[in-house]
Amino acid sequence: MTAEDTEDGHAPRTAEDSGTAVRGQLRRGALRSRHLTMIALGGIIGASLFVGSGSVIATAGPAAIVSYSIGGVLVALVMRMLGEMAVARPALGSFMEYARVALGDRAGFVVGWLYWYFWVGVVAFEAVVGGRIIGGWTGGPAWVFAVGLMLLLTASNLLSVRSFGETEFWLASIKITTIVVFLVVGVLYVLGLLPDSRLSVSNIGYGGFFAQGAYPVLQGVVVVIFAYFGTEIVTMAAAESRQPARAIARATNTIVWRILIFYVGSVALLVMITPWPDIPSTSSPYATAFDRFGLPAASTIIDAVVLSAALSVLNSGLYTASRMVYALGGNGWAPAWATDTTRRGVPWKAILLSTVVGYFAILMNYVSPDRVFAFIMNSAGAVALFVYIIIALSQIRLRNRLTREGRFDTSLRMWLHPWLSVLSIAAIVAILATMGYMSDTRSQFYLSLVSVAVLLVAFPIVQRHRRRSRVSPYPR
Repeated sequence: MTAEDTEDGHAPRTAEDSGTAVRGQLRRGALRSRHLTMIALGGIIGASLFVGSGSVIATAGPAAIVSYSIGGVLVALVMRMLGEMAVARPALGSFMEYARVALGDRAGFVVGWLYWYFWVGVVAFEAVVGGRIIGGWTGGPAWVFAVGLMLLLTASNLLSVRSFGETEFWLASIKITTIVVFLVVGVLYVLGLLPDSRLSVSNIGYGGFFAQGAYPVLQGVVVVIFAYFGTEIVTMAAAESRQPARAIARATNTIVWRILIFYVGSVALLVMITPWPDIPSTSSPYATAFDRFGLPAASTIIDAVVLSAALSVLNSGLYTASRMVYALGGNGWAPAWATDTTRRGVPWKAILLSTVVGYFAILMNYVSPDRVFAFIMNSAGAVALFVYIIIALSQIRLRNRLTREGRFDTSLRMWLHPWLSVLSIAAIVAILATMGYMSDTRSQFYLSLVSVAVLLVAFPIVQRHRRRSRVSPYPR
């Protein structure tokens, strides 16, 4: 084991790829480079891009490009901060640990459970989306298909880490292939190089670039920021690869062009292909674009892609939630049995615990969609932004501390430290304030504050139990 694989003399909570994982430890080397590459590439492409981009364009007009750009810049900065910490202390494994080391136990506890809660809600939501798509194709009950998808992806995660990686590899491949095809054909279409097409680049200014005004651009940022959430998954998955620091550095260094091409580039093409008032706000604008290209059954094909995107998010969400609760268990902030692993290094109890809320939420979507299910979804609505703030605060504190101690790894630095980190925090606070102001997102903002308050109240209770149980995390 190399020096970069240890921290303060302690081995990371992973086992080498020797065929059988050590009990209670994850398995190092289970995820290969190609898995991490697809997790990094596909993690930024969710079902919200294929469907939700239409509502953003309807809100901001062609200036939706600016909304996606602003959101993308913010996420790129957060990923750079996260990448710097992960390279500087590669053995820590997740930003919950960075928060604990930099800001104290309370911050680690809160961000860990917030992140877990966010993802178990996302898992339920994506299962519901997938169930509706299959139900629409077959005419069968959507809730049955939603439960079936949950069972299928739970089994994939339980089988082995490699099984998760392979599943994500192929699901991400479908999303990426679709976007690449759209980008190539879309460019040819707007340049008038396809049959029955004409030069339509000027559609980007249809009715004026800021046709809806400036404020809707900020409203669009509130929506699109959540479409980007999930890019940080690769920093957690890298803990189960052979060279975590290298994998994290590579993913962090490529985040900017991934955002520019997949999101900003494709949204720019959408408003060039079709005048923005004609882009549907409640269905996929990509289906409309492919229909203009003359692709037969465009709507059905895009539905299949949206299904694959939903399954990808469901798959990676289960993985991420289980690893977070596993890390919480290692710190004594979740039941100790959450760290139990199979012979293949799979934290099977953490996975099953992470599915409980998912199954309950699926049930509530069909029993009480306007009350219980809406509460679960809304109470996690702003959580991603709270997590980003804690990541930024952790980076500032940890960078300063490691620099003073002469232990800062300079191979991957946050740009213009600490000013861009502070600016990122200010931008996130502005987005949260906008959420509190907008009627459509106000309930998400306040219910998410309730989630934070519950965790702050729970922390001293859990901390006392941890002391009685004599659970000691790695030293700071």
